[in-house]
Amino acid sequence: MTDAESAPAEEVVLPPLELRDPLPGVIDDTESLDRTLEALRRGTGPVAIDAERASGYRYSQRAYLIQLRREGAGTALVDPTAFADLSALDEAIAPAEWILHAATQDLPSLAEVGLRPRSLFDTELAARLLNLSRVGLASLVQEVFGMSLAKEHSAADWSRRPLPEPWLLYAALDVEPLVGLRDALESRLEQAGKLAWAHEEFEALLAFTGPAVRTEPWRRTSGIHKVRGGRRLAVVRALWEARDAIARERDVTPGRILNDAAIIAIARSLPQSRQELRDLEAMRSRGARRYLDTWEAAVAQARDLAERDLPTAAGNDVDGPPPPRSWPERKPDAAARLAAYRTVLTEIAERHDLPSENLLTPDLVRRMAWDDMGGADPEAIAAFLRERGARPWQVALTAPALAEARRTLAT
Repeated sequence: MTDAESAPAEEVVLPPLELRDPLPGVIDDTESLDRTLEALRRGTGPVAIDAERASGYRYSQRAYLIQLRREGAGTALVDPTAFADLSALDEAIAPAEWILHAATQDLPSLAEVGLRPRSLFDTELAARLLNLSRVGLASLVQEVFGMSLAKEHSAADWSRRPLPEPWLLYAALDVEPLVGLRDALESRLEQAGKLAWAHEEFEALLAFTGPAVRTEPWRRTSGIHKVRGGRRLAVVRALWEARDAIARERDVTPGRILNDAAIIAIARSLPQSRQELRDLEAMRSRGARRYLDTWEAAVAQARDLAERDLPTAAGNDVDGPPPPRSWPERKPDAAARLAAYRTVLTEIAERHDLPSENLLTPDLVRRMAWDDMGGADPEAIAAFLRERGARPWQVALTAPALAEARRTLAT
Protein backbone atom coordinates (compact mmCIF):
# COMPACT_ATOMS: atom_id res chain seq x y z
CA MET A 1 0.00 0.00 0.00
CA THR A 2 1.39 3.38 -0.95
CA ASP A 3 1.58 6.37 1.38
CA ALA A 4 -1.13 8.06 -0.66
CA GLU A 5 -3.41 5.05 -0.24
CA SER A 6 -2.84 4.81 3.52
CA ALA A 7 -3.34 8.52 4.20
CA PRO A 8 -6.77 9.47 5.60
CA ALA A 9 -9.14 11.16 3.19
CA GLU A 10 -8.93 14.92 3.43
CA GLU A 11 -12.08 16.37 4.99
CA VAL A 12 -13.99 18.60 2.63
CA VAL A 13 -14.62 22.01 4.18
CA LEU A 14 -17.81 23.52 2.84
CA PRO A 15 -18.17 27.28 2.50
CA PRO A 16 -20.51 28.72 5.14
CA LEU A 17 -23.90 30.08 4.22
CA GLU A 18 -23.80 33.86 4.57
CA LEU A 19 -26.36 36.64 4.63
CA ARG A 20 -26.91 38.44 1.37
CA ASP A 21 -27.88 41.62 3.22
CA PRO A 22 -26.49 43.31 6.33
CA LEU A 23 -27.72 41.87 9.63
CA PRO A 24 -30.91 43.75 10.53
CA GLY A 25 -31.65 45.12 13.98
CA VAL A 26 -34.37 43.71 16.21
CA ILE A 27 -37.82 45.18 15.61
CA ASP A 28 -39.18 46.06 19.03
CA ASP A 29 -41.13 49.30 18.57
CA THR A 30 -44.18 50.38 16.59
CA GLU A 31 -42.29 52.63 14.19
CA SER A 32 -39.86 49.95 13.04
CA LEU A 33 -42.67 47.38 12.86
CA ASP A 34 -44.70 49.68 10.58
CA ARG A 35 -41.72 50.04 8.22
CA THR A 36 -41.28 46.27 8.18
CA LEU A 37 -44.94 45.67 7.42
CA GLU A 38 -44.77 48.03 4.46
CA ALA A 39 -41.65 46.29 3.14
CA LEU A 40 -43.29 42.87 3.48
CA ARG A 41 -46.39 44.06 1.63
CA ARG A 42 -44.24 45.35 -1.23
CA GLY A 43 -42.26 42.12 -1.36
CA THR A 44 -43.02 39.30 -3.74
CA GLY A 45 -43.28 35.53 -3.55
CA PRO A 46 -43.49 33.35 -0.43
CA VAL A 47 -42.48 34.38 3.08
CA ALA A 48 -39.85 32.36 4.93
CA ILE A 49 -40.64 32.31 8.64
CA ASP A 50 -39.11 30.82 11.77
CA ALA A 51 -39.48 31.23 15.52
CA GLU A 52 -37.05 30.90 18.40
CA ARG A 53 -38.22 29.70 21.82
CA ALA A 54 -36.52 29.11 25.17
CA SER A 55 -37.64 25.53 25.75
CA GLY A 56 -34.74 24.56 27.97
CA TYR A 57 -35.25 27.61 30.19
CA ARG A 58 -38.93 28.55 30.18
CA TYR A 59 -42.12 26.64 30.96
CA SER A 60 -44.03 28.23 28.11
CA GLN A 61 -43.43 27.52 24.44
CA ARG A 62 -43.91 31.15 23.43
CA ALA A 63 -41.87 32.68 20.64
CA TYR A 64 -39.17 35.09 21.77
CA LEU A 65 -37.99 35.98 18.27
CA ILE A 66 -39.70 35.68 14.90
CA GLN A 67 -37.63 35.77 11.71
CA LEU A 68 -39.13 36.57 8.32
CA ARG A 69 -37.66 36.89 4.86
CA ARG A 70 -39.29 37.81 1.56
CA GLU A 71 -37.94 38.73 -1.84
CA GLY A 72 -37.81 42.50 -2.12
CA ALA A 73 -38.28 42.97 1.63
CA GLY A 74 -35.14 41.36 3.04
CA THR A 75 -34.95 39.78 6.47
CA ALA A 76 -36.80 41.01 9.55
CA LEU A 77 -36.17 39.98 13.15
CA VAL A 78 -39.27 40.72 15.24
CA ASP A 79 -39.37 40.62 19.05
CA PRO A 80 -42.94 39.42 19.73
CA THR A 81 -42.64 40.16 23.46
CA ALA A 82 -42.49 43.89 22.64
CA PHE A 83 -45.99 43.95 21.14
CA ALA A 84 -49.42 43.28 22.59
CA ASP A 85 -50.80 42.47 19.15
CA LEU A 86 -49.19 41.20 15.93
CA SER A 87 -52.40 41.02 13.89
CA ALA A 88 -51.01 43.67 11.53
CA LEU A 89 -48.05 41.40 10.76
CA ASP A 90 -50.40 38.48 10.17
CA GLU A 91 -52.46 40.61 7.78
CA ALA A 92 -49.37 41.77 5.90
CA ILE A 93 -48.14 38.25 5.12
CA ALA A 94 -51.50 36.41 5.04
CA PRO A 95 -51.83 36.30 1.23
CA ALA A 96 -48.40 34.72 0.78
CA GLU A 97 -47.36 31.11 1.09
CA TRP A 98 -45.34 30.60 4.28
CA ILE A 99 -42.18 28.49 4.18
CA LEU A 100 -41.24 26.78 7.45
CA HIS A 101 -38.81 24.04 8.38
CA ALA A 102 -40.42 21.47 10.71
CA ALA A 103 -43.65 23.45 10.84
CA THR A 104 -45.15 21.52 13.76
CA GLN A 105 -42.43 22.95 16.02
CA ASP A 106 -43.27 26.57 15.23
CA LEU A 107 -46.96 26.72 14.32
CA PRO A 108 -48.29 26.63 17.93
CA SER A 109 -46.00 29.43 19.13
CA LEU A 110 -46.74 31.50 16.03
CA ALA A 111 -50.48 31.01 16.55
CA GLU A 112 -50.08 32.16 20.15
CA VAL A 113 -49.06 35.62 18.88
CA GLY A 114 -51.76 35.67 16.19
CA LEU A 115 -49.82 34.40 13.15
CA ARG A 116 -51.60 31.66 11.18
CA PRO A 117 -50.70 30.59 7.63
CA ARG A 118 -53.32 30.22 4.93
CA SER A 119 -50.94 28.14 2.82
CA LEU A 120 -47.51 26.74 3.63
CA PHE A 121 -44.56 24.69 2.45
CA ASP A 122 -42.64 22.63 5.02
CA THR A 123 -39.08 21.95 3.84
CA GLU A 124 -38.48 19.21 6.40
CA LEU A 125 -41.67 17.35 5.48
CA ALA A 126 -40.83 17.73 1.78
CA ALA A 127 -37.43 16.15 2.45
CA ARG A 128 -39.09 13.27 4.31
CA LEU A 129 -41.43 12.59 1.39
CA LEU A 130 -38.35 12.47 -0.82
CA ASN A 131 -36.86 9.95 1.64
CA LEU A 132 -33.69 11.97 2.10
CA SER A 133 -31.40 10.42 4.69
CA ARG A 134 -31.00 13.64 6.68
CA VAL A 135 -33.74 16.25 6.90
CA GLY A 136 -32.38 18.83 9.36
CA LEU A 137 -32.03 22.35 8.01
CA ALA A 138 -28.23 22.29 8.07
CA SER A 139 -28.22 18.95 6.24
CA LEU A 140 -30.55 20.24 3.53
CA VAL A 141 -28.45 23.36 3.05
CA GLN A 142 -25.46 21.08 2.53
CA GLU A 143 -27.42 18.72 0.24
CA VAL A 144 -28.95 21.40 -1.96
CA PHE A 145 -26.44 24.26 -1.88
CA GLY A 146 -23.19 22.57 -0.89
CA MET A 147 -22.79 24.98 2.03
CA SER A 148 -22.55 24.64 5.79
CA LEU A 149 -24.98 26.12 8.28
CA ALA A 150 -23.98 26.33 11.93
CA LYS A 151 -26.64 25.41 14.52
CA GLU A 152 -24.75 26.25 17.69
CA HIS A 153 -27.42 28.52 19.22
CA SER A 154 -30.49 26.34 18.69
CA ALA A 155 -30.80 25.58 22.43
CA ALA A 156 -30.00 29.10 23.66
CA ASP A 157 -32.13 31.07 26.11
CA TRP A 158 -33.95 33.25 23.60
CA SER A 159 -35.84 35.02 26.39
CA ARG A 160 -32.59 36.84 27.22
CA ARG A 161 -32.50 40.56 26.48
CA PRO A 162 -30.71 42.06 24.73
CA LEU A 163 -30.01 39.20 22.34
CA PRO A 164 -26.31 38.87 21.46
CA GLU A 165 -25.36 39.67 17.87
CA PRO A 166 -24.05 36.14 17.12
CA TRP A 167 -27.46 34.78 18.09
CA LEU A 168 -29.19 37.26 15.78
CA LEU A 169 -26.89 36.23 12.93
CA TYR A 170 -27.77 32.59 13.60
CA ALA A 171 -31.48 33.48 13.59
CA ALA A 172 -31.28 35.42 10.34
CA LEU A 173 -29.42 32.57 8.65
CA ASP A 174 -32.26 30.19 9.55
CA VAL A 175 -34.59 31.93 7.07
CA GLU A 176 -31.94 32.92 4.53
CA PRO A 177 -32.03 29.62 2.54
CA LEU A 178 -35.70 28.67 2.89
CA VAL A 179 -37.01 30.14 -0.38
CA GLY A 180 -34.24 28.46 -2.38
CA LEU A 181 -34.78 25.18 -0.54
CA ARG A 182 -38.49 25.34 -1.20
CA ASP A 183 -37.97 25.74 -4.95
CA ALA A 184 -35.37 22.97 -5.14
CA LEU A 185 -37.45 20.51 -3.12
CA GLU A 186 -40.62 21.31 -5.02
CA SER A 187 -38.80 20.49 -8.25
CA ARG A 188 -37.64 17.15 -6.83
CA LEU A 189 -41.13 16.35 -5.57
CA GLU A 190 -42.57 17.02 -9.00
CA GLN A 191 -39.98 14.83 -10.67
CA ALA A 192 -40.74 12.04 -8.18
CA GLY A 193 -44.49 12.32 -8.73
CA LYS A 194 -45.00 13.31 -5.10
CA LEU A 195 -45.90 16.99 -5.35
CA ALA A 196 -49.64 16.38 -5.02
CA TRP A 197 -48.93 14.27 -1.91
CA ALA A 198 -46.91 17.12 -0.45
CA HIS A 199 -49.72 19.59 -1.09
CA GLU A 200 -52.12 17.33 0.85
CA GLU A 201 -49.65 17.13 3.72
CA PHE A 202 -49.16 20.90 3.80
CA GLU A 203 -52.91 21.49 3.71
CA ALA A 204 -53.35 19.22 6.71
CA LEU A 205 -50.73 21.18 8.65
CA LEU A 206 -52.86 24.32 8.48
CA ALA A 207 -55.13 22.82 11.13
CA PHE A 208 -52.26 21.78 13.44
CA THR A 209 -52.64 23.28 16.92
CA GLY A 210 -50.06 21.26 18.83
CA PRO A 211 -49.53 17.76 20.20
CA ALA A 212 -52.45 15.97 21.83
CA VAL A 213 -52.91 16.74 25.52
CA ARG A 214 -52.08 13.73 27.64
CA THR A 215 -54.48 12.80 30.43
CA GLU A 216 -51.63 11.67 32.68
CA PRO A 217 -48.56 13.64 31.59
CA TRP A 218 -46.63 12.64 34.72
CA ARG A 219 -46.21 9.18 33.20
CA ARG A 220 -43.73 10.74 30.76
CA THR A 221 -41.24 11.20 33.62
CA SER A 222 -37.91 9.84 32.41
CA GLY A 223 -37.00 6.62 34.22
CA ILE A 224 -40.51 5.83 35.43
CA HIS A 225 -40.06 2.23 34.26
CA LYS A 226 -37.79 1.78 37.30
CA VAL A 227 -40.63 2.57 39.72
CA ARG A 228 -42.57 -0.43 41.03
CA GLY A 229 -45.86 -0.37 42.91
CA GLY A 230 -48.83 1.98 43.05
CA ARG A 231 -47.59 3.81 46.17
CA ARG A 232 -44.32 4.77 44.57
CA LEU A 233 -46.07 5.72 41.33
CA ALA A 234 -48.30 7.98 43.43
CA VAL A 235 -45.14 9.71 44.69
CA VAL A 236 -44.01 10.29 41.10
CA ARG A 237 -47.40 11.76 40.27
CA ALA A 238 -47.51 14.01 43.35
CA LEU A 239 -43.97 15.31 42.85
CA TRP A 240 -44.52 15.85 39.11
CA GLU A 241 -47.72 17.83 39.72
CA ALA A 242 -46.13 19.92 42.47
CA ARG A 243 -43.12 20.67 40.29
CA ASP A 244 -45.34 21.53 37.33
CA ALA A 245 -47.32 24.04 39.39
CA ILE A 246 -44.13 25.81 40.48
CA ALA A 247 -42.67 25.78 36.97
CA ARG A 248 -45.85 27.17 35.44
CA GLU A 249 -46.05 29.98 37.99
CA ARG A 250 -42.39 30.92 37.57
CA ASP A 251 -42.29 30.25 33.80
CA VAL A 252 -39.25 28.05 34.27
CA THR A 253 -38.72 24.71 32.57
CA PRO A 254 -39.66 22.01 35.12
CA GLY A 255 -36.29 20.25 34.99
CA ARG A 256 -34.65 23.34 36.49
CA ILE A 257 -36.94 23.08 39.52
CA LEU A 258 -36.46 19.35 40.15
CA ASN A 259 -35.10 17.01 37.52
CA ASP A 260 -36.72 13.71 36.57
CA ALA A 261 -33.90 11.66 38.06
CA ALA A 262 -34.58 13.24 41.46
CA ILE A 263 -38.30 12.48 41.22
CA ILE A 264 -37.56 8.83 40.43
CA ALA A 265 -34.99 8.55 43.24
CA ILE A 266 -37.42 9.97 45.80
CA ALA A 267 -40.24 7.70 44.63
CA ARG A 268 -38.10 4.57 44.78
CA SER A 269 -36.81 5.34 48.27
CA LEU A 270 -40.27 6.36 49.54
CA PRO A 271 -38.89 8.45 52.45
CA GLN A 272 -40.89 8.23 55.68
CA SER A 273 -39.75 11.51 57.18
CA ARG A 274 -38.50 14.96 56.27
CA GLN A 275 -35.00 13.99 57.36
CA GLU A 276 -34.98 10.89 55.17
CA LEU A 277 -36.05 13.01 52.24
CA ARG A 278 -33.44 15.67 52.94
CA ASP A 279 -30.65 13.09 53.24
CA LEU A 280 -31.25 11.63 49.78
CA GLU A 281 -28.50 12.15 47.20
CA ALA A 282 -31.14 13.61 44.89
CA MET A 283 -31.75 16.43 47.37
CA ARG A 284 -28.16 17.57 47.67
CA SER A 285 -28.50 20.50 45.24
CA ARG A 286 -29.60 23.92 46.43
CA GLY A 287 -32.31 24.04 43.79
CA ALA A 288 -33.94 20.81 44.96
CA ARG A 289 -33.82 21.86 48.61
CA ARG A 290 -35.36 25.25 47.86
CA TYR A 291 -38.78 23.61 47.73
CA LEU A 292 -38.18 20.93 50.35
CA ASP A 293 -41.49 21.71 52.10
CA THR A 294 -43.35 21.19 48.83
CA TRP A 295 -41.65 17.87 48.10
CA GLU A 296 -42.26 16.69 51.67
CA ALA A 297 -45.96 17.51 51.37
CA ALA A 298 -46.21 15.73 48.02
CA VAL A 299 -44.61 12.56 49.37
CA ALA A 300 -46.84 12.64 52.45
CA GLN A 301 -49.90 13.05 50.25
CA ALA A 302 -48.94 9.98 48.23
CA ARG A 303 -48.19 7.95 51.36
CA ASP A 304 -51.64 8.74 52.79
CA LEU A 305 -53.67 7.78 49.72
CA ALA A 306 -56.16 4.96 50.02
CA GLU A 307 -55.29 1.83 48.04
CA ARG A 308 -58.20 2.41 45.65
CA ASP A 309 -56.78 5.82 44.69
CA LEU A 310 -53.29 4.62 43.79
CA PRO A 311 -52.30 4.73 40.11
CA THR A 312 -51.86 1.45 38.29
CA ALA A 313 -48.86 0.47 36.22
CA ALA A 314 -50.87 0.55 32.98
CA GLY A 315 -52.54 3.89 33.60
CA ASN A 316 -55.10 5.76 31.56
CA ASP A 317 -52.75 8.07 29.72
CA VAL A 318 -52.64 6.21 26.44
CA ASP A 319 -55.77 6.46 24.35
CA GLY A 320 -55.11 3.32 22.37
CA PRO A 321 -53.79 -0.23 22.53
CA PRO A 322 -51.02 -1.46 24.86
CA PRO A 323 -47.40 -1.80 23.73
CA PRO A 324 -47.13 -4.40 20.92
CA ARG A 325 -44.64 -6.52 22.88
CA SER A 326 -47.55 -7.68 25.05
CA TRP A 327 -49.83 -8.58 22.15
CA PRO A 328 -48.70 -12.19 21.44
CA GLU A 329 -49.89 -13.22 24.91
CA ARG A 330 -52.81 -10.85 25.37
CA LYS A 331 -54.29 -10.84 21.88
CA PRO A 332 -52.41 -13.08 19.42
CA ASP A 333 -54.80 -12.42 16.53
CA ALA A 334 -54.04 -8.70 16.82
CA ALA A 335 -50.31 -9.46 16.88
CA ALA A 336 -50.69 -11.43 13.64
CA ARG A 337 -52.60 -8.56 12.02
CA LEU A 338 -49.98 -6.04 13.09
CA ALA A 339 -47.15 -8.14 11.66
CA ALA A 340 -49.01 -8.55 8.37
CA TYR A 341 -49.84 -4.84 8.12
CA ARG A 342 -46.26 -3.83 8.87
CA THR A 343 -44.96 -6.14 6.17
CA VAL A 344 -47.36 -4.71 3.58
CA LEU A 345 -46.64 -1.11 4.53
CA THR A 346 -42.89 -1.69 4.39
CA GLU A 347 -43.24 -3.05 0.86
CA ILE A 348 -45.37 -0.07 -0.25
CA ALA A 349 -42.95 2.40 1.34
CA GLU A 350 -39.96 0.81 -0.37
CA ARG A 351 -41.78 0.74 -3.70
CA HIS A 352 -42.54 4.46 -3.50
CA ASP A 353 -39.26 5.46 -1.81
CA LEU A 354 -40.93 6.72 1.37
CA PRO A 355 -40.27 6.38 5.09
CA SER A 356 -42.87 3.96 6.48
CA GLU A 357 -43.91 6.42 9.18
CA ASN A 358 -44.85 8.97 6.52
CA LEU A 359 -46.99 6.42 4.74
CA LEU A 360 -49.13 5.75 7.83
CA THR A 361 -48.27 6.64 11.40
CA PRO A 362 -47.32 3.66 13.58
CA ASP A 363 -50.04 4.61 16.09
CA LEU A 364 -52.70 4.44 13.39
CA VAL A 365 -51.54 1.00 12.26
CA ARG A 366 -51.53 -0.30 15.84
CA ARG A 367 -55.07 0.93 16.47
CA MET A 368 -56.33 -0.70 13.29
CA ALA A 369 -54.66 -4.02 14.11
CA TRP A 370 -55.69 -4.13 17.77
CA ASP A 371 -59.42 -3.57 17.18
CA ASP A 372 -59.51 -5.13 13.69
CA MET A 373 -60.86 -1.86 12.34
CA GLY A 374 -62.35 -2.31 8.89
CA GLY A 375 -61.78 -6.05 8.85
CA ALA A 376 -61.01 -7.16 5.29
CA ASP A 377 -63.21 -4.49 3.68
CA PRO A 378 -61.08 -1.92 1.81
CA GLU A 379 -63.85 0.70 2.00
CA ALA A 380 -64.23 0.26 5.74
CA ILE A 381 -60.45 0.45 6.19
CA ALA A 382 -60.34 3.59 4.04
CA ALA A 383 -63.11 5.17 6.13
CA PHE A 384 -61.23 4.37 9.34
CA LEU A 385 -57.98 5.84 8.00
CA ARG A 386 -59.72 9.03 6.83
CA GLU A 387 -61.49 9.41 10.16
CA ARG A 388 -58.11 9.23 11.92
CA GLY A 389 -56.55 11.90 9.72
CA ALA A 390 -54.88 9.95 6.93
CA ARG A 391 -54.61 11.99 3.73
CA PRO A 392 -56.24 10.83 0.47
CA TRP A 393 -52.91 9.82 -1.07
CA GLN A 394 -52.11 7.64 1.94
CA VAL A 395 -55.52 6.00 1.90
CA ALA A 396 -55.30 5.27 -1.83
CA LEU A 397 -51.89 3.63 -1.48
CA THR A 398 -52.62 1.55 1.61
CA ALA A 399 -56.29 0.63 2.07
CA PRO A 400 -56.54 -2.03 -0.69
CA ALA A 401 -53.26 -3.68 0.32
CA LEU A 402 -54.20 -3.72 4.00
CA ALA A 403 -57.55 -5.29 3.19
CA GLU A 404 -55.84 -7.98 1.13
CA ALA A 405 -53.41 -8.70 3.98
CA ARG A 406 -56.37 -9.05 6.34
CA ARG A 407 -58.15 -11.40 3.94
CA THR A 408 -55.06 -13.57 3.70
CA LEU A 409 -54.99 -13.96 7.48
CA ALA A 410 -58.62 -15.10 7.48
CA THR A 411 -58.02 -17.94 5.01
